[in-house]
Amino acid sequence: MAEPDNLTLRYLRRIDEKLDLVIDRVNEQTRRIGTLEVSVANISSRVDRIEARLDRVYRRLDLLDEAGLVTSDA
Repeated sequence: MAEPDNLTLRYLRRIDEKLDLVIDRVNEQTRRIGTLEVSVANISSRVDRIEARLDRVYRRLDLLDEAGLVTSDA
């Protein structure tokens, strides 16, 4: 038995298809944001390591005071 040609049912099916597209796009954006978060975390850790290395260089050159601040006696 075939379904009746119901205008409301057709509109509901179109809405359902569009909703599926929106859900797919949201999932893709969520995945991309997750990738960006990982990238930012990696960059942040690299900056922290560079900062620590720079502090060691300053200490070796006696350019840091007791508070860990760079002195301007150049």
